[in-house]
Amino acid sequence: MNVLLTGTAGGAGWPEPGCRCASCARLPPGHRRPFGLVVDGVVPFPFADLPDGYRACADGLGLTCPDGSRLLCLPRDRPVPANGPARYDVVLIDLLDRPERLGELRRMGLVDEETVVAAVGLDHRIRSEEELARRLRLWGALAVPDGTELRPGTPMPRRGGGAGRALLLGGSRSGKSAEAELRLAAEPYVTYVATGPDGAGDGEWAARVRAHRERRPAHWATVETTDLAAAIRAAATPLLIDGLGTWLTAVFDEHGAWEGDRAPVAARCAELVAAWRQSDRPLVAVSDEVGMGVVPATASGRAFRDALGRLNERLAAESEYVALVVAGRPLAL
Repeated sequence: MNVLLTGTAGGAGWPEPGCRCASCARLPPGHRRPFGLVVDGVVPFPFADLPDGYRACADGLGLTCPDGSRLLCLPRDRPVPANGPARYDVVLIDLLDRPERLGELRRMGLVDEETVVAAVGLDHRIRSEEELARRLRLWGALAVPDGTELRPGTPMPRRGGGAGRALLLGGSRSGKSAEAELRLAAEPYVTYVATGPDGAGDGEWAARVRAHRERRPAHWATVETTDLAAAIRAAATPLLIDGLGTWLTAVFDEHGAWEGDRAPVAARCAELVAAWRQSDRPLVAVSDEVGMGVVPATASGRAFRDALGRLNERLAAESEYVALVVAGRPLAL
C-alpha cells in the first residue's frame, strides 16, 4: 500500500483564507492544503467505486488493499468505528479536538506500535507547527508535509516524548491540569488519581470537579485516594495525579498537623518521593507552584507552603520532565 497525502489540513486549509487569528497570521498562504489522499494511485478518499481487489470497511472510513494492508481515515467528529479489522497498518486521524480517539484505537488493538499514525485535518485549532510537533511526540503520531507518501513500516516517534515521570507546576487556572491530561490523551489505559474532595456540600468545588471529569476521556479509570505512595507502587497503567496540593492538605488534616506535630507529614512526603523514584510506569503529577505568591499570614499557612515547596523540589529532582504552566503554555524547566 502506498498512500499519497495530497493535503493534510482541514476543509479550509491552514492558514484559513481571510483569518487573522494568531495561528493563521504567522503562516504563508497555502501552507497546508485541505485533506486529500490517493491510495496506490487509483483509490481516492472517500472510498467509493473501488477497483477490483480493494474493499471498504469501518463504515466507509477504512480500506483493505489487495496485498492485505489496511488503512483507516478518521476525520473530525467521527467516532472510532466498532466494525474494523484486527489492526490497521496506516491511520490518518484528526487529533486536534479529541486525541483520546487514538487511545481508544490502541485500547481496541486496532493500532499497535507498528501502525503508522499521521495527523490530518490540521488547522488553526492549534497555535503553531511547533506546538503540533510537541503534542504529536507525546501521542506517538506524525505530522507530514502535503505531498508525502506513506507506507506501512514508516518509522514512528516514541510515544510520550521519552518522559517517564513528569511534574507540572502552575498557579490557579494556569492550565496545568489540562496540560497533564493532554500528555496522556492518546494512551490506551490511564488511571486518574483524584486526591481532593468530591465537592459534596460545596457547589463551586463540585462544579470544578465535574468540569475536570467531563474533560477526561471516558475510558480512563479513576481512583480517589490520599495514599499516593501505595497507588504509585501498585500502578499497572500510566497515572495522572491531580494534584499534590490537595493531597498535602488532606495529609495535614489526617495528622492534625496544622497546629500540631508535622513529623508525620514529612514522613508521608518522603514515602511519596521514594515511590515516585522507584516507579517504572509513566507518571504525571500536577502541583501548585507556591514560590511566587503572597507570604501566608499564619504559621500553619507558611508551614504548608514550605512543605509543598520542598515536595515539589524533591519530586522535580526525580523527574525526567518538569514544566511551569503559565496561561496554558508549558515552560520546560
